[in-house]
Amino acid sequence: MSELVYYDLKRAATMTPSMPIQVARELGRRIVAGTIEEGTLIDDETSLTEKYQVSRVVIRDAVKILVGKGLLDVRRGIGTRVKPRTQWVLWDDDVLAWHVSAPPNKDFIHQLMDIRLAFEPKAARWAAERATPEALAEIEAACIGMELEKGSVEKFIIADALFHRSVLRAARNDYLTAMEGVIYSALLISVQITNSDPRENSSSVPFHREVYQAIANKDGVLAEQLTEKLLKDAIRRLQEAFGSGFKS
Repeated sequence: MSELVYYDLKRAATMTPSMPIQVARELGRRIVAGTIEEGTLIDDETSLTEKYQVSRVVIRDAVKILVGKGLLDVRRGIGTRVKPRTQWVLWDDDVLAWHVSAPPNKDFIHQLMDIRLAFEPKAARWAAERATPEALAEIEAACIGMELEKGSVEKFIIADALFHRSVLRAARNDYLTAMEGVIYSALLISVQITNSDPRENSSSVPFHREVYQAIANKDGVLAEQLTEKLLKDAIRRLQEAFGSGFKS
């Protein structure tokens, strides 16, 4: 799936990115995908200008962008090295988006699901306690969207992401809302692994509607339990897809 879906969900600017951003994205994708491994030196400035047919200024600006995201470290007289993943700004929108286009990374998906399991059930509980009529209407609309788009893999995933975004926003906590990117990245990566056949989408809709109904009924305990059940089912399906290579 294209990372553009992630940017659309985040409602990022649609204008054509500058040349430094384009080069940074190309290098960033390769780093996230592991094509350029951690600890290795990237090509020197001259090689990169020839490869991407841009000026040295563009290359320098692109490198600065990736340094800011924690992916690169520039050392005078040594070169530009890829930093360990532990030092990347993993919450950065571009870093999260680049994982969508990269080959699935089991450890990364596992960690994202950990975060979702830690926060989303509680968000559903708070949504049941705090949701405005407008927020409830948004969650219900997302459920309807999932039902309408169940015949399409990509459109269904987007509708699914909008459902979880609506629940997070209904909790009325700015810190949770700021976590939307984690949810999008986790969904866009994991669902294309577990729901590659659109015929499987139908079974997911009732679970989401149950969560909505619990929130609409202001039953926070049930909303939390159902959301936890929903996420644990997604984790189970990822375990089946990856086999023993996916941590429990």
